[in-house]
Amino acid sequence: MLAVAFKEWAVVCRALAEGRQSLILRKGGIAEMGGEFRPEYDRFWLYPTHFHEQQQKGIKAASLPLLDAAEAARTEPGTIPFSHFVEVAGVYHVTELERALALDAYHIWSADTVRQRFHYRSPGLYVLAVRVFRAGVPAVLPEHPSYAGCKTWVELEPGAEEQPAVPVLTDAEWVSRRTEIQAALNL
Repeated sequence: MLAVAFKEWAVVCRALAEGRQSLILRKGGIAEMGGEFRPEYDRFWLYPTHFHEQQQKGIKAASLPLLDAAEAARTEPGTIPFSHFVEVAGVYHVTELERALALDAYHIWSADTVRQRFHYRSPGLYVLAVRVFRAGVPAVLPEHPSYAGCKTWVELEPGAEEQPAVPVLTDAEWVSRRTEIQAALNL
């Protein structure tokens, strides 16, 4: 059963949903033990969060239309849409800034955002190579008080159960993308 969600900027969720991005960069949430991200799950729903100004300043200028689309798709206050989930194909802890910056073609964050996140607290970023799936029937759940706060993982209330889904990228596209990401990481 797929009952966990990963909180991420709505614009990044949109990029993942459209196949423009196949990785997630993560430092760690304030509420996580020691502020350190832990890749606790290998399958999870994407939970879009909306902090428009922060997201606008943190992405590449070419990705601003994705932010507009994410804002336009926003659900009613107090509800959260769950339309895409991911399977983690690889988790990499990048400890060299050059390797983090070498991933530029595979995400929508600005280089400044990558640098800031990389250097926050202690140097390094987690890179999750993810395959994204579109749910056959998206779920919209009420926002539960337990979802609040600056944390990465959210245990969901019933309503966003696992269901048939379609991968956003074809098998060939996914294999190619994953190979390119691994090459950028020098793996």
